[in-house]
Amino acid sequence: MPSALSMLNAYLEKAAIHPTPSDNGYRKALQDTSWADGLRGIAALFVMFSHMTMAFARWIVIPSYGKNGPAHLMQRPGFRLVAQGAAWVAVFIVLSGFVNSLKALKLARAGHIEPALSNLATSSFRRSFRLVLPATAATILSWFITQTGAYDTAKKSDAYWLYTTSPNPSSSWGTAVEDLVHAIRTTWTYNPENPYDQPQWALLYLLQGSMFVFAALLVTINLAPRWRIMTIMLLYFWSWNWGIKLGDPMVGANVFTGIILAELNHSEYPLRFARFSPLFTPPLVACALGFMSFPSQFQDWAPWSDLLLRWYWRIAPQNAELMRFWPTLGAQILTFTVVMSPHLRRALSHRWLLWLGKISFPLYLLHGSFMRSILTWLLFARSKLTEMEEEGHKYMRYPLPGAPTFLVVMPIFMLILLTATHLWAIKVEPHFGTITKTAEEVMFLRGDKNPTLPVRKD
Repeated sequence: MPSALSMLNAYLEKAAIHPTPSDNGYRKALQDTSWADGLRGIAALFVMFSHMTMAFARWIVIPSYGKNGPAHLMQRPGFRLVAQGAAWVAVFIVLSGFVNSLKALKLARAGHIEPALSNLATSSFRRSFRLVLPATAATILSWFITQTGAYDTAKKSDAYWLYTTSPNPSSSWGTAVEDLVHAIRTTWTYNPENPYDQPQWALLYLLQGSMFVFAALLVTINLAPRWRIMTIMLLYFWSWNWGIKLGDPMVGANVFTGIILAELNHSEYPLRFARFSPLFTPPLVACALGFMSFPSQFQDWAPWSDLLLRWYWRIAPQNAELMRFWPTLGAQILTFTVVMSPHLRRALSHRWLLWLGKISFPLYLLHGSFMRSILTWLLFARSKLTEMEEEGHKYMRYPLPGAPTFLVVMPIFMLILLTATHLWAIKVEPHFGTITKTAEEVMFLRGDKNPTLPVRKD
């Protein structure tokens, strides 16, 4: 029975959709994968925007003002992406699968199996260090800020995300050290939680995803591309069943999507369809962004989200997570469209987006601490504690400032934050690279190094 890929190839042959001399202008764009950095930078920026939304504009999170009620422009599909942090984390994970498998698949397609396996092992090793070391440093920074009491204003503010993610100082420095060790450990355990830097919940799943790439390609690296793709597609659908047992039902599906897109990137299909990019790119992007806009609560309040809710109950796998099913599919469709579209690749390879991609991980790690400290100080500098009531309880909080204060403060804060993340990227990150390289030289068995245990030579 012919495979789906062979049937598609036969159709393309019959339809005579081949690269032509006029397609050569697309070839360079389709060979460039720097777009992944640009998209990663946008994802990091929107994760930060989602936390700002949760802090200062929670009304955007719901799709309308009441069931079948009026909706603000910012509550509508596309515009509400500023509140969709889970959707942008899904983009992160898809890109992780894409980037981590790209070089190994290129070597495998060229018949260099051993170098491909070596690349897989090395990249997985480096990935672990390059995730854990910066995350630990960011946790220590936030822990120190906590102990100095610099989060006190955020804790007393009326900004929801700020006061719910601002930890209290420890009772003593001895207890503080214990709390720090606990925070670092629980960042990388089942149901991850970091009280000093809440966004780090996703890092375990990024690390988990890189291990999925290693395991999946280790098994399939010797297969022909079409059979490898079919096997990864099987893993994709299978992961919807067992993914929940690993703490997150969406990680496997997103990572395996990234591997499939890396295979697609090395094929001729993007070039064959390049001339049709202006036709299929707009509707696919609109569909992707619409799915990514699916709200995390009160989905039946707006007609568009209620429609997606009803379709979720019809088509979603049993272990899928409601609030993340459609955003996950949207992230997958978006990255697929970019892989197939030379126009989107060029747009995402703009030098400013590439710079944003370069600072994306520092931005992800630092924005929470900066929001709970510098942004809070700037916004509430002239505020006075006011009695407020919430769920029957009375609190003394700093009320949110008016729009003019936000218009003045936000550009200043963004300048400070982006400068800090840029300095982190050029001054701090290289030290993590040095540590990783040193660990690699010490731990890898290369050249004339003697193994710890003697090796039999029979």
